[in-house]
Amino acid sequence: MHQHHSAFGLIQASSPVEPVTLVRPHAARRAARFFIERFPGTTMYAVKANPSPDLLLVLWDSGVTHYDVASIAEVRLVKRTLPDATLCFMHPVKAEEAVREAYHKHGVRTFSLDTMDELEKIVRATNGAQDLNLLVRLRVSSDHSKLSLASKFGADPADVTELLMATRQAADALGICFHVGSQAMSPHAYAQAMERVRAAIVAASVTVDIVDVGGGFPSSYPGMEPPPLDAYFDTIHRSFESLPISYSAELWCEPGRALSAEYSSLIVRVEKRRGDILYINDGAYGALFDAAHVNWRFPVNLLRSSEEGTETTAFSFYGPTCDDIDHMEGPFYLPNDIKTGDFIEIGMLGAYGCAMRTQFNGFGSEETHVVSDEPMTSLYTGEVEPERRTATVTKIF
Repeated sequence: MHQHHSAFGLIQASSPVEPVTLVRPHAARRAARFFIERFPGTTMYAVKANPSPDLLLVLWDSGVTHYDVASIAEVRLVKRTLPDATLCFMHPVKAEEAVREAYHKHGVRTFSLDTMDELEKIVRATNGAQDLNLLVRLRVSSDHSKLSLASKFGADPADVTELLMATRQAADALGICFHVGSQAMSPHAYAQAMERVRAAIVAASVTVDIVDVGGGFPSSYPGMEPPPLDAYFDTIHRSFESLPISYSAELWCEPGRALSAEYSSLIVRVEKRRGDILYINDGAYGALFDAAHVNWRFPVNLLRSSEEGTETTAFSFYGPTCDDIDHMEGPFYLPNDIKTGDFIEIGMLGAYGCAMRTQFNGFGSEETHVVSDEPMTSLYTGEVEPERRTATVTKIF
């Protein structure tokens, strides 16, 4: 990959015709070190957020040794990229063949489940193995999160006691896990979920060896500025310490977005302007799936020499395909004299950006460059480099 200092430097050097992904390994390294040093337990990276082998290597080199995989393809990818990594198959519904391959070929010993059928499937696929870490997933509220994960997975409350007791018999180590939803905006989400964990343990009277608080740790986006991550860690630690569990029980977490969001951004070109609508060369079928389908607002910069006092306009975007749903409502605030041929950097796309790309209509580009400047926004620095402020017109609201 080519290297530049910044997005602005890249367009000055090459004026790219296709969208360009910018990656910032130093940002992912910083996020990983933050979790490793400050989360009071084991940090697993949720590979689904961004399965880039380059990112996986950065995280590994930064101390992340455990990886939450959700499919046999992710198992193979991580095992191929990081042969010594510990893989945890945390999707609650898996093909029996996937469990069999993961266990017998790739050494996976940790699986999640939320029904008796899934428990029986895992036992069959592993030939009744005695070295399994089995985590029962509870259904918890997503009320404090921007994207709910409360309906698809999680044991029915009426079945939790029986399921925990049966899983205890099959497991070498019994765990409980949950997911409060993506982009949890309050630490209270975890406090509430841990109360569900407490109730489940008391009702089943089982010894629990692992408590996995899942993902949901937020990043910073326009209109979504969360509390400091330390507030989440403190809440989780206090709740964990008060649970009726073994003194040797382990605490795990599964950040995806929080480790990868700041890793990459995207340069797009304006192909047409129609009033307050900009037609750009990436969109809903590319890295901007979330902007189109869940109205996620990403920070944006117009990449040109600074012009103090330029007023801004709230724009929406259309992507390059022929499909009307290739539309990103925004609002994306940019200088109101933006025109065809201008370049925009769209930030915080390291999570669920590149991972969602398709080649619909023949559009899409995998051109990637490494840059050394700071992401547009960060939970780990809170600052933007002075050169970035003077080299671009920055609007992230």
